Amino acid sequence: MIINGVEIEDTFAEAFSMRATRVIITAINYKWARHAAATMTGFATSVIGCGVEAGIEKVIGNHETPDGRPGISVLLFSTDKKTLEKQLQTRIGQCVLTCPTTAVFPGMEGENQIALGKNIRYFGDGFQTSKKIGDKRFWRIPVMDGEFLCAETTGYQKAIGGGNILVFARGISHALLACEAAIDAIGMLPNIIMPFPGGGVRSGSKVGSKYKFLNASTNHPFCPTLKGRPDNVLGKNIEAAMEIVIDGLTKEDVSLAMYRGIEAICDLGKSQGIEKITGGNYGGNLGPHHFHLREIMNDSYNRYI
Repeated sequence: MIINGVEIEDTFAEAFSMRATRVIITAINYKWARHAAATMTGFATSVIGCGVEAGIEKVIGNHETPDGRPGISVLLFSTDKKTLEKQLQTRIGQCVLTCPTTAVFPGMEGENQIALGKNIRYFGDGFQTSKKIGDKRFWRIPVMDGEFLCAETTGYQKAIGGGNILVFARGISHALLACEAAIDAIGMLPNIIMPFPGGGVRSGSKVGSKYKFLNASTNHPFCPTLKGRPDNVLGKNIEAAMEIVIDGLTKEDVSLAMYRGIEAICDLGKSQGIEKITGGNYGGNLGPHHFHLREIMNDSYNRYI
């Protein structure tokens, strides 16, 4: 398949089953809500080394938030409920409780719940109070600018992590141009985060390493400085590869994000130095979710537009 001169390789992106939760952070203005959200989602690029993958989902208007203040929606993904819950509470306690004027509300409902303010309340040293609104309990923790309001729990659900797009380009500037276009398009969608810095990844990894203490290492077949090796997959015109990793709440969310990202890259075309789009996989042996690029770009996916 070739779109606007860009080859879409006949392969798939391999993704993994995860658990995800959403919280809504509000503050006196967007500046402080974003400070809290950005700090909370720091060091959260990959479960390989960070325990959780997290990012800002979207900005929420005053009319949509529970307390009528500016808000930011944050998504967190991890491999299991226990890790997700621990990471959520640690990041709320260290990064949101500490941020001036903030409050935290659940962003998911349902029977599956994990602790949010349930344990953070003890920071109140016995001065904390609770209030139940409907069937939801909130904790009010006294702090130096007034009080920190935090829901006791929030919902979580099954999710998918590791959807991806790989771009092969004639140079680093071309690869960045392609990725930035894709990142901008994907960033408009709900239920999606791109957990790596700015959404782009230069250090794609493979499973395993020559060093026994590492379970992942540089994806050397995609490195332009190693093009002399027989297992290198970059063509003679390709001098840079870049990846976009996508986490989403459902298979449809990830598929749509990949579609929009590939579409944005192809809109730029081969004339902008973009040679090929492919996907990262491990032979289909690790992740149960396989996103076939050509299927995503065929007519059946017009329902996503």
